[in-house]
Amino acid sequence: MTTNWSCFLFDLDGTIIDSAPGITASLAWTLERLGRPVPSHTELLAYVGPPILDSFRDLAGMSVDEARHALEVYRPHYLQTGIFNSSVYPGVAELLKRVQESAIPISLATSKPELPATTALDYYGLAQHFTVITGASQDEVRSRKADVVAEALRRLAAIGVDTSNPVMVGDREHDVHGAAEHGVPTIFVEWGYGTVAEQAGTIGVAATAEELGALLLG
Repeated sequence: MTTNWSCFLFDLDGTIIDSAPGITASLAWTLERLGRPVPSHTELLAYVGPPILDSFRDLAGMSVDEARHALEVYRPHYLQTGIFNSSVYPGVAELLKRVQESAIPISLATSKPELPATTALDYYGLAQHFTVITGASQDEVRSRKADVVAEALRRLAAIGVDTSNPVMVGDREHDVHGAAEHGVPTIFVEWGYGTVAEQAGTIGVAATAEELGALLLG
C-alpha cells in the first residue's frame, strides 16, 4: 500500500474515541422521556456512527419532525453528561501525535456536530493534532458523511493543503461509502462499532493503532 498520502481524514466515534457509553445512555434517556420503547444496549449501538437524525428515523421509526424533536431532547443531555462518558482507544493519541509530527495534514471528518466533536477532542487533549476539525453542521443539514468529507477537503484546500491523495480512516460503512463518493479510499479500524461486512470496499484493515500507523505512515 502506498504511504504517499497527501492528507488524512479521521472519523471520531468508534475510531478515535469509544463514545458509545455516553451516546447510548443519552439515547435511552431520550427515548424514555419521549415515551418510546428503549432498545437493548446492543440495538442502541447501531445508532452510534451514522447521523443521529438518520438513526432516529431509520432505527426508531420516527418521522422527520419526530426525529428533530428527539434531537432537541437528546442534544442538551448528551452535551451535559454523555460527551464525557467516553475514552480514547489504546494507542490512538500517540498515533495522532505521530501524524502531526509527520507534517501530513489531518482533518476530523465526523457526522457528530462540530461543537461536541471539538469539546471531546479538547477534553482529551487531541485537538492540537488536527489541521482542521470538520463535523456536521449544528442544524445537521450537513451530516451525511459524504457531505462532511467534501467540507473537510474544501477546508483543507482553502488553506493550501494538497488534497490530491487523501485517505479516510473510519469504522462504519458510512465512512467507506461517504468517502468513496469523492474518490477517497478508506482504511477500516476493527476496534470500532462496524461489522466485518462493513469492511467491504476498503483498501486496508487495522486491528490496532500500531497497524494503522504502519498503513498511514509506513
